Amino acid sequence: MKTNSQFQHKALEDAVILIPSLEPDERLPAYIRRLVESGFGHVVVVDDGSSESYQEIFRSLEEIDPRVKVLHHDVNHGKGVALKTGYRWIQENLPSISGVITADADGQHTAADCIHLAEELEKGQRALYLGSRDFSLENVPPKSRTGNRITSVLFLLLYGKWLQDTQTGLRAFRREDLPFMLEVEGERFEYEMNVLIACARADLPMIPITIETVYENENKGTHYHPLKDSMRIFRVIIRGFVKFMGVSLLCFLVDQALFNLFNLSVFGNGTVKRAGFILLSTAIARVTSATLNFVLNKNVVFRLKGNTGGALWKYAVLALVIMGLSAAGVWLLGKAGMHSTLAKLIVDTLLYFCSYRVQQKWVFGGEKSIKK
Repeated sequence: MKTNSQFQHKALEDAVILIPSLEPDERLPAYIRRLVESGFGHVVVVDDGSSESYQEIFRSLEEIDPRVKVLHHDVNHGKGVALKTGYRWIQENLPSISGVITADADGQHTAADCIHLAEELEKGQRALYLGSRDFSLENVPPKSRTGNRITSVLFLLLYGKWLQDTQTGLRAFRREDLPFMLEVEGERFEYEMNVLIACARADLPMIPITIETVYENENKGTHYHPLKDSMRIFRVIIRGFVKFMGVSLLCFLVDQALFNLFNLSVFGNGTVKRAGFILLSTAIARVTSATLNFVLNKNVVFRLKGNTGGALWKYAVLALVIMGLSAAGVWLLGKAGMHSTLAKLIVDTLLYFCSYRVQQKWVFGGEKSIKK
């Protein structure tokens, strides 16, 4: 039976620390030394197109220890591309490692916290481990506290998972999930948010690990631009839901246009058979708009490949359930004294968000689940 020290030694030997870096200062070599002295078997640094004046720092890194490898981009591509460059190199050159730990180059992530994540990886559970900071502390810059709280709430509403720290750069995952991480879209800081969304859709557990909250000099050494990069991240979070709303609006307009076309033009303006005309016009319009909604949600919003039949019957079941819940909700609120117009607005708004989540996870999400 392994002792705690033997377990930790193996965990550190089997893990890879991956650090993307752009124009670092002397904190990076000091950080690499601490990681190597802690016992990590592999440290990979990706120079994301730093200028010539910074190359001496990168050259010094490989002199620290043979376990340190530096990769270079000729020009700056962004953090997402730098991470993927590291992932590909690790996949091709380190076949026996247990997993990857990503860390930032600015000293925010302590060696002790990296050790903690390495020990979690060694336990063998497939998950995305997230170093989670405490944003209630006084040393956290207001821009970081506010940005993370907003993204946490949005992520909960749209993807059903509360994550206290959505923008942490300290993460870890098993080697088996390297191909999955390489498939996630994104070139710059938004890549890390795309990873969270992809994990939520694929049912890969996201496990917060409490870490030390370090912000040196108000975090002024970071290359993260609060306005530009925050807006990019917010767009990533809400992009799927905005598409969903756009598709819904389009299908609503199609429904209305077809109803009026058939009811007023094709079937004429007679009064004797008016009820039959309305029923037939409604059926044609609703079936057509619902079919369009399904096709666009499948291919544009949720991007499901294959398994159309399975998704189709799930979509039909969901539509019937939503219709029933809407009627029941309006009836119950009406019994409580609320006007039916207001009741329907409230009930259908809530059901709209529920429909998005159910379509994301169940109707169109089944094929994206990771096989464990």
